[in-house]
Amino acid sequence: MAVIYKWDLNLGIEEIEAQIAGKKECFTVLSMQTKDSGECHIEIAHDCKAVYGMGERFNLVNQKGLEIETEVVEKFCNQGSVSYCPVPFFFTDKQFGVFVDTLAVTRFKFENKIKIDIKKDSNKKLPCIYFFKGSPTEILADFTEITGKPALIPKWCFTPWMSANRWNTQEEALQQARLAKKYGIPHGVMVLEAWSDEATFYRFNEHGEWQNPEEFVQILKSMGIHLILWQIPVLKKMEQGENHDILDLDWEYAIRKNLCIKNTDGTVYRIPEGHWFAGSLLPDFTNPETIEWWFGKRDYLLAMGVSGFKTDGGEFVLTDDVTAFNGMTGIELRNYYAKSYVKAYTEFVGKDRVLFSRAGYTGQQNYPIQWAGDQISSWEEFRHVIIAGLSAGLSGIPFWGFDIGGFAGEMPTKELYERAVQCAVFAPIMQWHSEPVGGQFSEVLAVTWGVNDRSPWNVSKMYGDEQLLKRLRFHFNLRMNLLPYLYQQAVISSKTGTPMMKHLAVEYPEDERVYDVVDCFMLGELLIAPIMEEGQSGRNVYLPDGEWNCLWPLRVWNEELGEWTEGEVLRGRRDYFVNCGSDRIPVFIRSGSCIALNLGATLELGSFVGNRTDKYVQLTFWAVGERGRYHFFDDMDNELIISWEKGKNEVERLSGEEKFVLFSNGQRIFDTEMTWQKG
Repeated sequence: MAVIYKWDLNLGIEEIEAQIAGKKECFTVLSMQTKDSGECHIEIAHDCKAVYGMGERFNLVNQKGLEIETEVVEKFCNQGSVSYCPVPFFFTDKQFGVFVDTLAVTRFKFENKIKIDIKKDSNKKLPCIYFFKGSPTEILADFTEITGKPALIPKWCFTPWMSANRWNTQEEALQQARLAKKYGIPHGVMVLEAWSDEATFYRFNEHGEWQNPEEFVQILKSMGIHLILWQIPVLKKMEQGENHDILDLDWEYAIRKNLCIKNTDGTVYRIPEGHWFAGSLLPDFTNPETIEWWFGKRDYLLAMGVSGFKTDGGEFVLTDDVTAFNGMTGIELRNYYAKSYVKAYTEFVGKDRVLFSRAGYTGQQNYPIQWAGDQISSWEEFRHVIIAGLSAGLSGIPFWGFDIGGFAGEMPTKELYERAVQCAVFAPIMQWHSEPVGGQFSEVLAVTWGVNDRSPWNVSKMYGDEQLLKRLRFHFNLRMNLLPYLYQQAVISSKTGTPMMKHLAVEYPEDERVYDVVDCFMLGELLIAPIMEEGQSGRNVYLPDGEWNCLWPLRVWNEELGEWTEGEVLRGRRDYFVNCGSDRIPVFIRSGSCIALNLGATLELGSFVGNRTDKYVQLTFWAVGERGRYHFFDDMDNELIISWEKGKNEVERLSGEEKFVLFSNGQRIFDTEMTWQKG
């Protein structure tokens, strides 16, 4: 256990000092002062070089030297220091962590001392603080024990996702699914934003755009595609001169039945001017009657086979002067409203469906999945969004994704889009998406025919490059090849709280060289080094301790030898320049490990296996290093233990009958050459 102790701030400082006596192995509480405003100011002496966590952060992974507030904030593109999903939790490189168990906006300052300013809640009480001591994995395990282990998501979530806001008819949406099939690019999820009446957000468009929604859902299912529908937690204020009879009735009912967030004077709260959905009302998800009414209008969507919802927004409480049914005021609701929203939807959809949420707070891992919100299609935003994924993982949120090549503005360059696809293959969720054709940046769109989809086929068409589509197809197929490994890593994350997309400090906490790394990450035993700069065919890579094998052929400049090598095993704790060309990024497998793959008949990476998740074309294992042991399991009752040492390979089958192929250090090992043991 990494928890040192739980500190109730409502105790006197003398009681606290007595409580923590003998437990201050890595820090000292210098002072605790309660201000007239009701805030509590704490100073902690702790010498460190790196601070990780604090929720999804787009500026830096290492927060040392920064001042941060944990307030849910909506910002369209270039998020900077604000966050859709803050978490008042951090840990340092010195095996020390802190979690402030509060819903109130809290201020942290990480300088030579750690300073924390905490508000009292609506009941005029201060929260508890948890202190941790241990490795990053131990601290994350205990933090998620307190706030909830990540809820495991279905296997189909790890297939590629397709989405574009402009798909507002049944025929257009089906056409995109057909194009994916035509071009041999697998997708297992479709997200629709413009599906509803754009007023109630629970009714399919009523003007014939969706001729038969039930049939539409079933057609997608027959193609192996799950449907996710966009949601927003508002009773919308229509534009001047517009009205909607059913929405008008909903407004009247919700106000009469007190189903919305209110101002402290008893009037109904409206989203302020200058903000998204200004003038709209907020359903109060702390009120059981609201929940029954709200989801009663959406039950039919689950009945027809919808697989979940894109729960957008939620960053709508912008003042302390509001109240909810459960007695909370805006002090808590600034952060809790988003959490109450996704919590209610999670309970509605059940465990076999998912959400795709933007806003959240502590415990967001209980309501998966998280997406990184809106970014412009630029190299700078690409770098920022990878930082966001790493920091989310370091805050207990393992199931996360971003919009490939950005969401808004000019179309991504061919190079940016391709590099983003190559990286997204190894992210927890692989999705492309685009803003409305008439969106915020429509005047600068670089698409003469008015289609700004970030689909592989549309980007290839725009640049007139059929070879690009072929190269992209390899990576979408590679994603499906990796599905057994991705799902296994997801299971591990759900049990341990360890992120799928791991910052190197999680695996190598004592290596100071990795503290500030934001351009590499690990997925299980894989180390991924995305190309995140324009015009580069290679990059410098620092490999941590151990031995590393290239996933595919790479030309590597070895400074020690003063020469280029190809396909060699690389020793760790060294810098290399890796030339990967335009169609790959550097990816390495740690020696002594094994990855599970679903490969096509050629047994090659990038081979087509379709988008089914309930069977394998050819289950394949790649083992590397002189010795190692790998425990494989899946959701189809297959469980194996593979061990190898100096050319001897042993497999113990614990359950299942799936046939497989084993490669050991690049050599195919046939069943007849194995030593079999009964499980």
